[in-house]
Order: sequence, then C-alpha cells, then structure tokens
Amino acid sequence: MSNRIYNFSAGPAVLPEEVLKEAQEHLYSFPGAGMSVMEMSHRSKAYDKIIKTAEKDIRTLLDIGDDYSVLFLQGGATFQFSMVPLNLMPPKNKADYIVTGSWSKKAVTEAKRVGAVNIAATSQETNFSRIPKQDELKLDPGASYVHFTSNNTIFGTQFKSEPEVGDVPLVCDASSDILHKKIDINKYGLVYAGSQKNMGPAGATLVIVKKSLLERSSDELHTYLNYKVHAEADSLYNTPPSFAIYIIGLVAKWLINKGGLDAMYALNLEKANLLYNYMDESDGYYTGTAAKEDRSLMNVTLRLPSEELEQKFISESAAKGFSGLKGHRSVGGLRASIYNAFPKKGVEDLVEFMKDFKSNN
Repeated sequence: MSNRIYNFSAGPAVLPEEVLKEAQEHLYSFPGAGMSVMEMSHRSKAYDKIIKTAEKDIRTLLDIGDDYSVLFLQGGATFQFSMVPLNLMPPKNKADYIVTGSWSKKAVTEAKRVGAVNIAATSQETNFSRIPKQDELKLDPGASYVHFTSNNTIFGTQFKSEPEVGDVPLVCDASSDILHKKIDINKYGLVYAGSQKNMGPAGATLVIVKKSLLERSSDELHTYLNYKVHAEADSLYNTPPSFAIYIIGLVAKWLINKGGLDAMYALNLEKANLLYNYMDESDGYYTGTAAKEDRSLMNVTLRLPSEELEQKFISESAAKGFSGLKGHRSVGGLRASIYNAFPKKGVEDLVEFMKDFKSNN
C-alpha cells in the first residue's frame, strides 16, 4: 500500500511520520557513517553519539537530574515485572502493588516469586473500570516499594496523578503513556516503559531509576538482571537494541521540536475530548467502559448496543482505512489507541465515521 491508513493499534503502535521519513532517508547509509544504524557497532563513535543524544533528550523532556540513571534495556516491560522485585525488594522482601488491570496482575505474579506482595488496592471487582481512590490504598510503611501501572491499555483507565505513598519508593509501569505529559520524576524511585506503545518500535525498554536505589541490587543477582551493572555500563553491557534506541531518540527530538511535553499533553487532551465528547452525546449508542473521571487519554474503550454491531463496525471501519479498532480479546468491544503520534485529523475522521455508522445502523 502506498498510502498510510489510520493505525489505532495499542502496540506496536503509530509512530510520527516525520520520524519514519527521517529513518527511511538514512536507513541505507547514516550520515557520516557509510552504513545503516542497524549495521553499526554499538561501540563505535557514531553509535555512541546516537545513544547519548537519545538519553540527553529523554532527560530534557522529563527534567531528569543527575541523581537518576537512564537505561535502555531489552525484554519489554514484562521483563521488568521480574527485574524490579529482584533488584528492589530485598532486604525486606515485601512490596505493595496497586492492581488496576491485566498488566499489574502479571507484575504481581512475578513479584510473588521474590517476596511477599500486599495488594494495596484493586479495582477488579468492577472489571477494572476505575482507578482506586487515594483513601482506598492500604499501604505498608515498611514496604520496599509501591508499584502501580499508570495507564491500562485493555480497560482504558489512567491515573491522573501519582498515588501518595509517603517515604516508600514509588515504582511505575508507564509503558502505554510514557511521555504523554510532564511528570515530576522526583516523585518516583523507578519508572519503566516498553517502547512500542508511545515512544518507539518494539525491542527497547526505558528504565529511569534513582541512583540511590541501585545499592539494593545484589552482586548475587545474575549479571544481566542487575540494574547496577547496566547503569555502570551506560546501557552497553551487551549489544543493546540499537535501532530501536535510534528511533526513540528521533521521537524524543520530535517531541522537543513540537514544544515539549506540555504542548503534547494539550494536544492529547484535545484529541481525547473530541472522541469522548461525541461518545457522551450519542444517546448511549457508543458507551465508554471506563469511569469518566478515570478515562485514559491514550486508549479509548467503548461498546456498541450489540456484539453484531461491533463486528460490523470493525469490518466497515477497516474498509475505510481505520485499523486496530477491535478491543482486546479478553474484553471485546472497541478500542481506539490515540498515542502521541496519532494525528488529530484521524480522530476527527473517526468521529465522522461513527456518526455515519450510527445513522445507518
């Protein structure tokens, strides 16, 4: 296909067209290198500049100070479900987890292999349609850390602000909303995010960790599982996911050129409001599955009056160039993922399609 369609996939997801075109232009021969980034030695001067520039721009976007390490690792966020407790849970061997969806449940499963897990709060009783309130949290002041998932791709909910956890380090899986707005990184002990939803292609994982927490990483850990090892090697202990990191760097530069994360957040609010406002005005034809106050700006989940209509919607929308609108297999329905790179025009066109579909059905 020569023309691009609207990609509403939850991940791997849409990337900025400007980034794709720059990568395409330099795919065969990176300027000054005479080879593709995919062919470069990760020890070369050319690649050293690429990875250091990517780190610098991530630090700029999130105002990350020198008291934090920025790591580019492999294995996706799923690998971090294990690395986080292996590194941070000792010596107390207990941690608090806030469970708001499938991914946080999976994180709990891995943490339990390391130590005791206290479920500080969960919204499972409402099929994860909401985010637990602050006064619902049953926190252990002696926990090694508190873990939460900032955005839930499957159920369409999102924390609007960080849970307050006192002096206990806060750990966040931010895979599906990383860089969608400015956060105060100093509130966190560790933030991790798989790149393939809102930051780049699949293959790389960003980990931002407070350096003081690296002292918890035991020398008894398997070498690759040790955050301290990766921090001391500047993410180059082994061959990194070099091309994925290169694209993350281009995305970071694109965000800076767009005005930074405050400008991106304003655009994300605008896009999400276009879709949610029409849903709310549709007289119950399009029904959101998430509590209004907890709706995600990244993943809009909804139902139609019947599963037959949902299947028809998916089929007809695909024929019109709208891809990836089928809800996650575990919950059904529809889902529109409108990450940073998704164009506002695509949301406007989807709303027009939804109006026509409702009129015709």
